Amino acid sequence: MRTPKKEVISRREYVKKSLAGAAGMIVAPTIVPSSVFGKNAPSEKITIGQIGCGRIARGHDLPDTMQFDVARVVAVADCDMKRAEAGKTFVEKWYKDNKGEENLVDVKVYQDYREMLLDPSIDAVMISTPDHWHAQPAIEAALAGKDIYLQKPTSLTVAEGRAMADCIREKGVILQVGTQQRSSPQFRIAAELVRNGRIGRLHTVRIGLPGDPPGDDQPAMPVPTNLDYDMWLGSTPQTYYTEKRVHPQEGFSRPGWLRCEQFGAGMITGWGQHHIDSAYWGMNTEYSGPLEVEALAEFPRTGLWDVHGDFMVKLGFEEDITMYISGGYTNGIRYEGTEGWIFVSRGNYQATASDPVSQANSAKALDASDRSILDSKIGEDETRLYVSEDQHGNWLDCIKSRKDPISTAEVGHRVCTTCLISHIAMKLPRKLKWDYANERFREDDEANAMLSRTQRAPWGYQHIEMG
Repeated sequence: MRTPKKEVISRREYVKKSLAGAAGMIVAPTIVPSSVFGKNAPSEKITIGQIGCGRIARGHDLPDTMQFDVARVVAVADCDMKRAEAGKTFVEKWYKDNKGEENLVDVKVYQDYREMLLDPSIDAVMISTPDHWHAQPAIEAALAGKDIYLQKPTSLTVAEGRAMADCIREKGVILQVGTQQRSSPQFRIAAELVRNGRIGRLHTVRIGLPGDPPGDDQPAMPVPTNLDYDMWLGSTPQTYYTEKRVHPQEGFSRPGWLRCEQFGAGMITGWGQHHIDSAYWGMNTEYSGPLEVEALAEFPRTGLWDVHGDFMVKLGFEEDITMYISGGYTNGIRYEGTEGWIFVSRGNYQATASDPVSQANSAKALDASDRSILDSKIGEDETRLYVSEDQHGNWLDCIKSRKDPISTAEVGHRVCTTCLISHIAMKLPRKLKWDYANERFREDDEANAMLSRTQRAPWGYQHIEMG
């Protein structure tokens, strides 16, 4: 790390306070959360730190949160200091341009987000990091008493996802998963119509998801001086640096790590958590899961990028419901019942400009076999689902009220688990039996070994002292 500027907290001071011994165990800082004194007292502002300052943060999480007057982003962290400093500039300029105040905030900059967690004046954090850096900072933030907005997928493995969800429940912090389709009305309307029998008995759900293309081999490159590459790799194995494995050093276009299995499972989790989450809402399976899963998938044989390409996943659920997921379907969700079907998609909405989907292929946000299905009104005595008009706004409201947000850690974990076991099924040439209550495959040691990964010390949730 280069010599820090004035606003960068001393790493040496942090290490003295929060790293214990040669084993590299991370000790959660003892911080009294602001809720002890009354949330956001005395200013009534929710002070927020941003962890990860790349594409999703700049194009989605930061502006979508800062638009609310109750929120105040006061700190940013990124293991790439170039991005961290750009994050500071982005936030301060946004406030100047949109709030009309030159020095509304003086944003603190950190290279190590754990230093940020030591600040008792920060109420909450947003985690907009690569997939392999989701569960660990969420756990550490919960241990530090911070509320959390966590980008999907919620975890890299089923094991760390369970650890994260359990920690959130035990610490009582508010965690909102970034499955923002829940705050788009068409997904709620479709789920309510299905839950209330407007298409008869539901028997089939088809989800359209794109795959990812392969790439060429990439040569080893010197690690940029602004990047703490060891920290960026985190709990995953040591491997050589090349820019297309990480993120662009110029600009904020779609990063290469999205296509590396070392850091994620590809589109089955990247977009899968969005669509499966929405489908589970309509299926009423948010707290359960499938009974069996089987899959076929193409994987690149050469090149740096090795996540799945074209694929087909089949999942079997209770009540004889079958779910199919494939890039061969139109991007979105189609519920099929004994008396008709409903299709729902994002329509023309994009979270970021680089979302890898053709809007032309998902332009119709809500459709049905008979338009009268969509005109049906939900009665007072029928099932009505949680209403949220904005995912980030709902999170902020729940920080104030201490009520559950629309996308909780437990539901997020259950959905991500379905994505991850689908990915495991892509690797194994057989039908897998899933015990969703115990989160284990039935009588399949090989598949169960894939529910977790070895974590490279000192990184990973296994090296956190949970206290």
